[in-house]
Parts: sequence; C-alpha cells; structure tokens
Amino acid sequence: MNEKGLKRNASRRLILRIMTYVLLAIWAVMVLFPFYWMVLSSIKSYASYSSEKIPEFIPREPTLENYSTAFTQVPLSGYFSNTLIFTVVTTALMLIVTVLAAFAFSRLEFKGKNLVFTMFIALMMIPSELVVITNYHTITELGLRNTFTGLILPSVTSVFYIYLLKENFEQIPDELYKAAKVDGTSDFKYLTKVMIPICRPTIITITILKTVECWNSYVWPRLITTKQSHYLVSNGIQELRENGIGRENIPAMMAAVVVISVPLIVLFLIFRKRIMEGVSRGGTKG
Repeated sequence: MNEKGLKRNASRRLILRIMTYVLLAIWAVMVLFPFYWMVLSSIKSYASYSSEKIPEFIPREPTLENYSTAFTQVPLSGYFSNTLIFTVVTTALMLIVTVLAAFAFSRLEFKGKNLVFTMFIALMMIPSELVVITNYHTITELGLRNTFTGLILPSVTSVFYIYLLKENFEQIPDELYKAAKVDGTSDFKYLTKVMIPICRPTIITITILKTVECWNSYVWPRLITTKQSHYLVSNGIQELRENGIGRENIPAMMAAVVVISVPLIVLFLIFRKRIMEGVSRGGTKG
C-alpha cells in the first residue's frame, strides 16, 4: 500500500475514533443528566424551585435545608436501618440458596435433574405481577405482614441468579471434580474450596445486583408493611408525598432520593470492575 493509502486509512481511523468518543460523550450526558438534575433540585429552596418558569441549571442560592427537612418530616434514619437489615439478611440467604442450587444443577447427578431445571427456568416466564399476588396471599395467610420475615422470604431465591451461577460453575472442568472425589473430598468442601473461589467474580456480581434490588425494592414493601416500624426507605419517599410534602416540596423529596442513592453509587464505584468481570464470565461458555 502506498503512502497516500496509509494516510487515508489513518484519517479514517481517526475520524471513526472521534465519532465514537462524541457518541459516547452524548450517551454519558444523557445517562448522568437525571442524577445531576436530582442533586440540583435538592439544593434549591422551595421558593426558588417554585418560582422558576424556566428551569435553572445552576442554583443562585444553594441550600442544604431540604436534607434536614427530609429527615425531620419522616423518620428516614429508622427506615435506613430497616432497609439495611432487609438488604443484608435477604442477600445472605439468597446467596446460600443460589450457590447450593447452582452446585446441585451443575455437578450433582440425580434422577429428573434436567426436567426439574427446565421447569425451574420456565418460572422466569411467569409475569412478576402474578408472583406478587401469590406471595401476598401466602404471607397474609401465614400472618407475616408487618414482619421482617414476611419482607424477606419471597426474595431469598432467584431463578435468574441460579441460572447465571450454574452456567459459571459448568465452565470448571469435570475432571477437576472427579479428581477431588478420588482424593476423598466431600461435595461441600469442593464447593467452598474450589468452585466458589474460582467463580468469585460472578458471586460478587450477584451479591451487588441483589443488594441494589433489595435497596430499591418498592412494590413488595408497600404491599406487605403498613406500620412505620417496618418501613423501608422506599416507603419513606412515598410517606413524604402522602404527608403533603412531596407533592409541592419537590426539593425535599429529591434530597431524600439523593441520600438514598449515595450508598448504591459508592457500592458500584468500588466494585464496578468486579461487576463487569462477573457478567462477562457468566456469559462466556467454554
């Protein structure tokens, strides 16, 4: 290829790279703008926010008063504690169920395993609304409304996470399992000493995704809890609206949302590499 051809190809690559970065920048702005607007609204006074005919992208007189309002109008700190308990216990129980189920489906041999797993996967086709109705009826009949047990039980298993981890477990060679059995290693020891360490990125990813899911849970807590002693942060946001604050004082409501979002944002920033690694491993077979 002559010199002109090389220069032409270099120019094309440069233009393509520039276009790629421009599109990525536009996409980043679209994704981050709602977060910016949420924080921006939370530091505007009620009077300033209400008087704006055209939204201002830079507040003239920023204030933190909305944050104190969010904590004084509703017991948001108590809701944080409830949410933390709900998230930690639910995620821990879900991990135990998911790891054991994925190990059973990927390594153990028992009669009807493929049929059971097929039926298990078929559960993913059931609309979530039907599952919520069934769970609500079951929890109510057991008398577990307004209890942490009632909040936690329906969320301790996930077909998708079991499937994801099963696929990851199956990437570990069968010869390794057979060699461990020859050496007299028990299934539980092989699981804890070999499979879990190898698949740690996927397990961390599942843990983080479940944590986010529990922290953002809204529909189920609204259905199953009617007492403040068991409210989660999602209930607190709704309580702000029902108390007449959120309907008009949007900045106070946005302040509460910012406070609730901070732990998840920090969690993602810390483990973002693990999340990407776990998802890529879970989606690669062989």
